[in-house]
Amino acid sequence: MTNMTQLCRAALASAGLACFAVALPATGEVPDLTGVWTNYRNPNAPAPARGTRPQLPLTPEAKAKADRYVQVTTGTNYTPGGYCVGGGMPGSMLGSGGYPMEIIQRPEQITVVYEAHNEVRRIYFGARAPDPKTIFPERNGFSIGRWDGDKLIVETNKLVEQVDTAYPHSDQARIVEEYSVSEENGTRVLTAKMTMTDPKFLTAPFTMEKKWQAIPNGVVRTYECTEPTWLDLLDQLMKEPEAGATNR
Repeated sequence: MTNMTQLCRAALASAGLACFAVALPATGEVPDLTGVWTNYRNPNAPAPARGTRPQLPLTPEAKAKADRYVQVTTGTNYTPGGYCVGGGMPGSMLGSGGYPMEIIQRPEQITVVYEAHNEVRRIYFGARAPDPKTIFPERNGFSIGRWDGDKLIVETNKLVEQVDTAYPHSDQARIVEEYSVSEENGTRVLTAKMTMTDPKFLTAPFTMEKKWQAIPNGVVRTYECTEPTWLDLLDQLMKEPEAGATNR
């Protein structure tokens, strides 16, 4: 074991993460995920039902918090997105509101840019990973990646508690993702298989799967959540009389 590997494992162990201080496999073994991806649906499959919340094996504490959130927001427009707050993991990777995402792949880091809310997620590899002690918990957490042949494995923790999501979790949640690329119906498809464990909110691991399809020459546009509100305000301000102006 190299000194770099020993140091990396020691540093990340304090955050409860495994350390993957390894080089990428030889060229040709790792798929290039760079590009724009959007939600995939088999053209022969029925349209997914909207508004259906997944049934997670929640603890009584978690269920009480999730039910309370639903109670106070039902019939309102109070949502994280309505206040320009990104979905966070695992929701961001499981839908992103139907908006596309862009993946930028480098040997030492994969960056995911969601069009919705301009949300950004970073997946670090090996020695590129920052010291976990310097990482603050956030909605997307802290992600470390490694390659297992042609599969990408990502482990995420350092999350914050979220009940404003279809996938409630505590700050003790841990998410492991496995990504693979295939071709379905003539389309390049990225499949994400995820397992979330949470000793505080879940009575058993919860598994999820999401498929994205490549958009050749796709573009992720700038998403300014408050731009319409700002433009309305600016228009109102521009119509107000100038200071000191008199009627003629």
